[in-house]
Amino acid sequence: MFLKLRKWFSEIRPEFLLLSVVLVLLGSAISLNKLNEDCFDWLKFILTVIGLLLAHISVNVLNDYFDFKSGIDLNTRKTAFSGGSGVLSQGHLNPKTVYIFGISSLALAFPIGIYLTVTSGWQLLPLVFIGGGIIYFYTSHLTKWLIGELFAGLGLGSLPVLGTYYIQTGNYSIEAVIASIAPGLLTANLLFLNEFPDYEADKKGGRYHLAIALGRKKASRLYAVLMITTYVCIIGGVILKFMPSTCFLALTSIPFAIKAMRTSMRYYDNFEKFIPALKANVITVLGTDALLALAYFLA
Repeated sequence: MFLKLRKWFSEIRPEFLLLSVVLVLLGSAISLNKLNEDCFDWLKFILTVIGLLLAHISVNVLNDYFDFKSGIDLNTRKTAFSGGSGVLSQGHLNPKTVYIFGISSLALAFPIGIYLTVTSGWQLLPLVFIGGGIIYFYTSHLTKWLIGELFAGLGLGSLPVLGTYYIQTGNYSIEAVIASIAPGLLTANLLFLNEFPDYEADKKGGRYHLAIALGRKKASRLYAVLMITTYVCIIGGVILKFMPSTCFLALTSIPFAIKAMRTSMRYYDNFEKFIPALKANVITVLGTDALLALAYFLA
């Protein structure tokens, strides 16, 4: 029984779920700039965290299932950051059961989204349906149409931040939209760089993403451009007064971003030497999002 639970624990890949928590914290912190602290709704905050975690679990599990069915996970060279969980490819769980679990996680997240829509406002509903669509069709369709990175950035970047802000304030604002751009770019880049080690397996399995379309050398340069753009958006947001000056705190993650960029551009075709870029990328993404959240709380 304990061994079975460990396999399921590995299947949901809990180490990646921290991103969802950080995004909700960031959206909540931005909303506090518009609200009196006494108006902050803790029940909505908790439900938002639970709902997004369930959605994130669903996309992790369904990604594993569809990559197993397409044969991609049977050909990947796994790292701590890419290549799937390995649970299905090693035969530890029944694929059909894993698929049902992934759908069930999404189904459990949906009523939370509907409740938050009813209590916060109907304008949240488009985000709920767009997010659900991204989750289900991400691996099976979006990653094959050269738009996987874009929708990953929306689904686990910009939209959770905007949605959390709306849930607390009951409206959208240009400030929240601008603040959500950097998290979107960061998540898109997180998935983008993770495509490099899986290049051959993804190509054989029918995926068509930026790394395949451009080739790894050119893709590594685009990755660097997107990373630089992320910090430009933060700096520009502060200079134009759409974001508080405390957001400059997020720039302290730049050394990790530089390491990720330099390593990826130098070792894009060397599997072993490329792995430190993946690690630096994860630190950059989570660190920058967390620092932005802290910056808004301090503001």
